[in-house]
Amino acid sequence: MILAFALAAAVLFGAGAYLLQKRDLIRMVAGIMLISQCAVVTLLAASLSRGQAAIAVSPGDEVSDPLPQALALTALVIGLATVALLLALVHRAIVVFRTAEQDELAATETEHEAGLEPERRADREEVEAGAEDDLDGERPVENERAG
Repeated sequence: MILAFALAAAVLFGAGAYLLQKRDLIRMVAGIMLISQCAVVTLLAASLSRGQAAIAVSPGDEVSDPLPQALALTALVIGLATVALLLALVHRAIVVFRTAEQDELAATETEHEAGLEPERRADREEVEAGAEDDLDGERPVENERAG
């Protein structure tokens, strides 16, 4: 039985790692989901023991540990929240950039940055000119105080 859990965890982790190497954002989210589920399977496999529930146990009875089940439930909730956030971010990226491919997103970002460079240069020149004007405006004030 433990071998079955180990194989299931290995398959889930391998498939998740494979999907994370893809260049598509949705497949990357699916890979994260699979690796999260691998963690849950590993937690459950580590706690395989037969026993009664930890409620109203008579002395001498074997009790199963409820902690791994609680950790697995917590991992499921956190994994669900993470996937929901990632899917929302991917959806927004697809709506704005009209693609889910990382290479196309990087090319679009490079084009956008190149288009912003003239505006940034103009802003820097404006700030530098403003700083020079401030310095010019402060010099007569200093001279008046000295005189």
